Amino acid sequence: MATIQPKGEKTRQAVKWISGELQEDENKSIPKLIQQAAMRFNLSPVEEAQLVSFYKEKKGQGS
Repeated sequence: MATIQPKGEKTRQAVKWISGELQEDENKSIPKLIQQAAMRFNLSPVEEAQLVSFYKEKKGQGS
């Protein structure tokens, strides 16, 4: 099964970090985690928007 990965190294690092945070507590707010990841990984507004889009798509797939 193919895994969808966002473009850009910082964005991939952010997804990995967010995934780890969600494994610790699946009830954490994804929008808040995205904001924290944007600051932690110094993401551009475009990269932050990619994260938002990535998690919307993932949610739409039932994950």
